Amino acid sequence: MQAAVTVTPARIPELLLGLATVRPVFLWGAPGIGKSSLVRKFADSLGLDCVSLIGTQLAPEDLIGVPQIRAGRSVFCPPEAIARDEAYCLFLDELNAATPDVQKAFYSLILDRRIGDYELPEGSIVIGAGNRATDNALARPMASALVNRLAHVHLEASATDWLVWAGEHGIHPWVTDYLTDRPDHLWSKPPKTEEPFSTPRSWHMLSDALHSFGPALDDLTLKTVAHGTLTPAHAVSFCGYVKIVRHRYGIEAILKGDASWPRRTEDRDLLYYLAEAFRGRLVKELPASKEHASPAVRDTAYRAKALLVQLAEISVEVAQTVIAEDADGRPVLPAWFLVEAARDMPRLVEARR
Repeated sequence: MQAAVTVTPARIPELLLGLATVRPVFLWGAPGIGKSSLVRKFADSLGLDCVSLIGTQLAPEDLIGVPQIRAGRSVFCPPEAIARDEAYCLFLDELNAATPDVQKAFYSLILDRRIGDYELPEGSIVIGAGNRATDNALARPMASALVNRLAHVHLEASATDWLVWAGEHGIHPWVTDYLTDRPDHLWSKPPKTEEPFSTPRSWHMLSDALHSFGPALDDLTLKTVAHGTLTPAHAVSFCGYVKIVRHRYGIEAILKGDASWPRRTEDRDLLYYLAEAFRGRLVKELPASKEHASPAVRDTAYRAKALLVQLAEISVEVAQTVIAEDADGRPVLPAWFLVEAARDMPRLVEARR
């Protein structure tokens, strides 16, 4: 299902309070962005137990129950987890990944709030959740009758919301500090191949690993756990950031001329991170038009061109990442700076010889 409007996690409690208390709701969102935890937290805020049923782990009979003979008649008895006397939150996780037969078994719970002769207690709420087909996750089409009986909410990852949550849940400071600087690295689109990718869930896993290994964590282990949980590019960048934290070696010192680009092969991840930080600084400080550039900004531009030459001497590939276009092929740095860099580069190279 395509998202016409998306909301951040901070909006979910308010929306669910207004929607889920009167109609069944379905939360759409990419893997690992916190759909399940949001539902459980919402149920807890209402004082309701949250009963989770995972669609991919169920067969139709797990919902319908097994027949028993009562008063000479055969009746189906729903599972104990569902057949409760007190109001509760029924959370149908991975609903759209369930087989068609299981989805049909859910119909009566969603549409009629009942299974056989059992009816959900007054005050119970029903919330479903699932991934989108575009996320390369298991997802099956839902029948139009089911789609039309649910209120649909599309969730997006929010670094601002997640960092607030992280501060309350003991997430490792390396992770929170890094994502404060690079909020765009909180989530990445799931790849088409079987490899890790960055999500709030994977950053949480990385934080747990960092806490587990403690201060004795060596560089090889750091690379192993980072590449085992994050998008490869984000893992390289994070490892570079940790080196900066450990060695107090940052882009500020390079910009001021107090330090130079790291040249060792084993510091290539650090070089990539510093190049990303350099690019971000230029995007922030250089105006779109040279006419609006103060003398101080022009000095910064001149220094930046010299640093680009130095960076290219170490790695042309890394230097290209500084001036590269965005994913849609649009320039990120101001056109006037790119023109000047192309014009002045030969002269700057000659000056270094």
